[in-house]
Amino acid sequence: MTTAILVLLFGLTLGFVLVVWRALRGPTPADRAVAVDILGILMVGFCAVLSVALGKDLYLIVGLAWSLLAFVGSLALAKLLEGRAFDA
Repeated sequence: MTTAILVLLFGLTLGFVLVVWRALRGPTPADRAVAVDILGILMVGFCAVLSVALGKDLYLIVGLAWSLLAFVGSLALAKLLEGRAFDA
C-alpha cells in the first residue's frame, strides 16, 4: 500500500477511536446519536479507502448499503429522541 492510503487509514482509525469514546461518554443521548451517525460515515470512508487500495468495487457497494442503513437509522433515532411515535 502507498503512504497516502496508510495515512488515510490511520486518520480514519483515530477518528473511529474518538467517536467511540464520545459515544460511550456522551453526556446526552443526542451526543451519542451524533457519534453513532459519524461512526457510520467513518465506516463508509473505510470502505472507500479499501476499495481504492485493493482495487475491488465490492467495498463501494458495501459502503453504499452502509450509508443508506445509517441514514435510515439516524432518522429513526432522531424521531425516537424527539419522543414521537413512528408513523405506519
